[in-house]
Parts: sequence; C-alpha cells; structure tokens
Amino acid sequence: MAMKEAQEARLLVAGGLLLAILGAVVRLWHVSVTPMWLDEAYSAYAAGKSFGFLWVVVPRYETHPPFYYTLLKLWTLVFGDGLVAERALGLAAGLIAPFVIAWSAGAAAEGLGWEPRRQRLAAFVAFALAALAIPLVEMSREVRPYPVMILVYALAVRALIGIARVRSEGRRLAGPAFGVYLLCLEWMLWLHNLGPLWAAALGLACLAAFLASRARPADGGWFVAGHMAVALFYLPALDILLDQAPTWVKSTWLTFGLGGLSDHLPVLYAVPGWQGLAAVVLLILAVAVLAREVRGRRLLAMLLVLAIVPTALSILLSMTVAPVFITRTLTPVAVPWLVLLALGAAGARDKAAWIGAGAALMLVLNMLAVDGQQRAAGPFQNWYGAVAWLQQRHAPDDLILAYPNEGALPLERALKDKGLDWRVIAVPRPVPAFDADGWHPTGSRGVISLPRPHLEAIARAPEIAQVRRVWLLRLGNTTYDPGDMFLNALRRDRRITGRFVAGPIDIIGLELR
Repeated sequence: MAMKEAQEARLLVAGGLLLAILGAVVRLWHVSVTPMWLDEAYSAYAAGKSFGFLWVVVPRYETHPPFYYTLLKLWTLVFGDGLVAERALGLAAGLIAPFVIAWSAGAAAEGLGWEPRRQRLAAFVAFALAALAIPLVEMSREVRPYPVMILVYALAVRALIGIARVRSEGRRLAGPAFGVYLLCLEWMLWLHNLGPLWAAALGLACLAAFLASRARPADGGWFVAGHMAVALFYLPALDILLDQAPTWVKSTWLTFGLGGLSDHLPVLYAVPGWQGLAAVVLLILAVAVLAREVRGRRLLAMLLVLAIVPTALSILLSMTVAPVFITRTLTPVAVPWLVLLALGAAGARDKAAWIGAGAALMLVLNMLAVDGQQRAAGPFQNWYGAVAWLQQRHAPDDLILAYPNEGALPLERALKDKGLDWRVIAVPRPVPAFDADGWHPTGSRGVISLPRPHLEAIARAPEIAQVRRVWLLRLGNTTYDPGDMFLNALRRDRRITGRFVAGPIDIIGLELR
C-alpha cells in the first residue's frame, strides 16, 4: 500500500510539473509582441508619473485608489518600463496563484480529516484547474490590478481556511492566519474601487470561520479590533470613492442588461459553453461530500460566500446605481469556485470518484483548448497592426489626432514600443489641465465627447488646419463621435486618403484639397 501511494504521489508530481509548464506557456505565449490595450496603456501611463501625481492628482479624477499604480511604479523602478517588464508583475502573480489555490484545496481537505492521498488529489485537481482557467490565464497577461487581486484573494482564501481550522480546534484567533487575512482584506480594499464588495464577502466568510467554536472574550476583541483597524486604514480610499463616485455614475458609458449575464458568468467562473455541465457535476459532488458533517458545511458556506457574494453585489450595483465591468473586475471569484470543484473531484468515492475524475479531466482539457483559441485569436486591440499600417503612409510632417483623448494612450504606447516619435494630439484637452503635459486621460469619469461647435473650432485651429495631412484616430467612433461630427468638421477642406479599421480602432487619413 505504501509503495502504491508513493507511486501515485510521483505521478501527481509529474502531472503537476506538466500542468505548470502548460500554465506558463499559455500565459507567456506572445506576451512580448501583444500590444497594450486601452486600460493597460492607462496603467502604464499612471505608473510613469510621480508619486505626488499618483496620490494628489489621480484621486481628483479617478474612483480607483492609486495603490495599484503605485505598486506598478515601484515595480518599474526595479525592472524597467518596457512592455515585458510592465507585464511581468501580472505574470508573476498569475504564475504564483495556482500554487496558492492548490495549497488552499489541500489545506481544506486536511482540515476535513481526509487521508493524505485525498489531500494530495484535491491539491492536484485545484492546481490543474487554476493553471488553465480562462479568467486566471487572461488576466495574468494584463497590466491591470486583476492578477494581483486574484493572488491576494487566493491568499485570503487560504488564510480563512486556516482560521476555520484554528477555531474548530478551539485555539485562539490571534495568529498568522488571522494576520494574513487582515492584510489581504486591506489590499483588496485598496486595489480597486469595488473593494468594499470583496470586503463584504471576506468579512462574511471570516465570521463563519470565527463561529466555528465558542469565542473567548479575547478572541472577540481581536476579531472586532482587527476589522476596525482595516476600516480605519481604508478611510482615505473611501474618501476618494465617495468624492468621485457621483461623477463616475453620471458619465459612465457602460450599459447593463440581465441578458448579458448568460455570456459573462460562465466565463467569469471558467466554465464557458458546455463545460458548465462538468462544473455542475463537480459542484453536486462537492455539496454531497461537504454536507455530511459540520466542518464540511461550514467550509461549503465559506467558499460559496466567497464565490457568489461579490458577483451578486456587483449585479445589484449595476441594476441600481451604475454598471460595472463584471468579467474583468470579478475574476478573483474563480479562486474559491475552483477550490470547491477540486474538493468535489477529490472527495467523491466509489463510482462517484470516476465521475468526478472524468468531469475534472473534461474541464481541464476544454480549458486548455479555449486557452489555445485565445492565443490564436490575436490581440484584443491591434495597435501594432495600426502602427504598421500608418508606417507605410505616415510622413514626418503629418499630425495624428486622437479622439476621444484616451485613444492617444495605447497608440503612443505602441509607437514607443516600435521606437517611433510621431506627433499625437489628444482631443479634447485639457480636461482639466492637471498634467504638466497639458492633458490627462479622463479615467473613471468616462470618455468626454465634445459638442459640434467645439469640434469645429478644434478643426479650424491653426496647429491643425495648416497641416497638409492629418490622421484621425477614433476609438469606438460610434459612441464618442456620434454622427461623425469631428470627422465631418475635418473633411470640410480635406479629402479622405486612406482608412484602417480593426475592432474599435478606426484611423482615417485626411489631406488638404
């Protein structure tokens, strides 16, 4: 029996090594030749500013706390501001996260009293799912806070599992697990403007873990004091959110409809298409296994709270206040969900064990297939293609107009990556002129679209009207240039000489008649 278990352990290690390689490949594939899209370019733009700008200016027009931009800036000060260097922060978090998720699943199985073989199996299945899960893979490739949030949420899940075990064994709350949980809670609050949603889920899960046994007065004091300290340190970020939220609500261009949830939620929980059937099978197995005893029911409740509450609150927020990005912002919910599915696969016995293994294998293989399709699909916004098209037509005296102004960010980033120094004017500018360069992106306020008289005045300005050829870059033109107002203003004395369209990118060449 010992020899058989040793052989199984070696097979799991070999399988884990193969999965780690596959996970690294799908995250790193073409990462050095994929251009930054709009939001990534904004992160890089912010990280290129001074600490004073990040903590004094950004809070005056952004709902997001400047913590992530500061973290990215510190990273670039050490590793540089090249494309790969700036993406490396997310990649590092994305490569570490599957190990933490596997650690959480193994610790959960140990806390349930499962034998070592099933503990290893739970960790292996969780690692397999996390290494190839679509949202975890995709977010790790972006210069955005989401891969860091995924890693922090994974650490918080592991800490909560530790707290539940400490409490179920009657030990005192104060300890490493509770300290890590509080630190992760603070980070989740500061990494994104929807931090309170994550804090609500983490707080409820922690309360469930805390109630695992009768609390001593000292434990209650630690519980309350710890959460009060987190709330106190969050107050500056809360002030930013409350100050900017009204403007964000009024100006956001996002829309929300319940019908879109059928597309968003399966992607969010890493089970698009018919993969959902395999996930349902594993969920049923997990509920059947965990519902047998008190410890399992408590763990089940914690994982479901962590996986569902942020999504439910974001949907409620979108319906009642203002729409929010669901698929990107909420990707950390995949962490407790994958732990739950892994426990379903590892905890099933007899014939159900074969069903669980088949469902888990089906999920992993289909995740790998979807990851391959994503890599073959090309970049989300093809800015390098746009630059390559312009290179064949652009003259030294040409001028590029980016409307709305956010379009200047990814274009200028692509030009920087290609070593080109072309004139780019962001329209409108300044809004307001906080930036020493004369303008700054409007960020969470929404992209500003100017009325027709203002656009016509810009088109007649000497610095534009006297240029022989201009290139108009419109990003999402149907939304931000309704009725082609700016295009028509420029066309009064010009003729169209060429056009490049790729997704939301629309570049039009206009030459004086």
